[in-house]
Amino acid sequence: MTAGMGWSQKRMFGALAMAASWSVAFAGAAQPATAADVQSKQWYLTAMQAEEMWKVSTGEGVKVAVIDTGVNGSTPSLQGQVLKGTDATAAEGDENDDYSGHGTTMAELIAGTGKGGGLKGLAPGAKIVPIRISDDKFQKKLSLSATEWADAIRAAADSDAKIISMSFGGEFGLDREREAVKYAESKGKLFFASVGNNAEKGNDEIYPASYPQVVGVASADKEGKVSKFSQNGDSVDIAAPGSDIPRWCDNSFQKYCDGIGGTSSATAIASASAALVWSANPDWTANQVLNVLFDTAGRDWEKGTLSRYLGHGLIRPAMNILKGKGDPGDPDISPLTNERTTGSPASPAASEQPSTSASDQPAQSGKGSEADETVAAGDSKTSASDDGGAPLSLILGGIAGVVVLGGVVFALVRRRGAA
Repeated sequence: MTAGMGWSQKRMFGALAMAASWSVAFAGAAQPATAADVQSKQWYLTAMQAEEMWKVSTGEGVKVAVIDTGVNGSTPSLQGQVLKGTDATAAEGDENDDYSGHGTTMAELIAGTGKGGGLKGLAPGAKIVPIRISDDKFQKKLSLSATEWADAIRAAADSDAKIISMSFGGEFGLDREREAVKYAESKGKLFFASVGNNAEKGNDEIYPASYPQVVGVASADKEGKVSKFSQNGDSVDIAAPGSDIPRWCDNSFQKYCDGIGGTSSATAIASASAALVWSANPDWTANQVLNVLFDTAGRDWEKGTLSRYLGHGLIRPAMNILKGKGDPGDPDISPLTNERTTGSPASPAASEQPSTSASDQPAQSGKGSEADETVAAGDSKTSASDDGGAPLSLILGGIAGVVVLGGVVFALVRRRGAA
């Protein structure tokens, strides 16, 4: 199995869609960012109206299993946030020994308190259940078990975490892993995974994001456009901020670095979004939380039609948290498979699959005609409708966010023909 889509060599490709000068691979382009200013680089917190949402929901009562390189719970931002987890590797140490800094970054993006000037999590009231697995580089130091990832997923399923966040991926699906994913669904878990950063070099399907029971998360930039590196296809279910997000530089945890962020960060932010909604609606099932996230996603295409680049659209938990929007639907029907999560088929009406259609290439900065992109910042002729289905006219612009009906400050990408 190919190693995770974390901060390993598998992520050293692609560039942000907004500037050709950013085309250097992230590992070479990373620059130190002091703890004092790292929070100012978390542009999406303003865009998603985090401060307003935290007055209603912080993710309290929700635990998120982070399947990654381990989580260092002693960073200022994670002190008191990390619970007992599982080490699925055969290496020395345990789940709290993060060998690269990637898993700790993901945990902070989800549930960091921001203390000591560290990364602020979108769901600072949530708790983290760390589950350690191996990435490419770590695998070379030990004999990798063929069941490691499957064992990790099962451990997450058996934990009391409601949400599983896995910012890792490989190019091959395995039967044992597939069964572990189904097992997690049967245990009522909501499973998010990154679709990968290799859009320009193969764009192969990535697992576990490509399993039907897993929410595949793509990356969007500050303008709400699909990140140039973000992989596309049938595995994409939703998009979250993933471009230009800080990270821990390495496993010394001495400083943060600027970097691409990628679908790893997008997955963490999507998982945190789910934690906010679930905390505000504790009686809902995983299916209902996901239904609402899909229903309220920002898009400028027909609801029920999926974009191969952004899926249902840009994740917008504020639409539910602040506006009460979103239809939770049937608690027992998965919005991913349209089947009962017990395995029995859904009713004929519920089993209708959404259509998927998209142009051959994503409309990104410098590509496509003017008709392929939403209006630029400053044009206020149109605005988002309450159900998130209309074109959006306001974008973050890298400076300041604008509140629009529950927190949409992204500009979505128009597709030729259909999404």
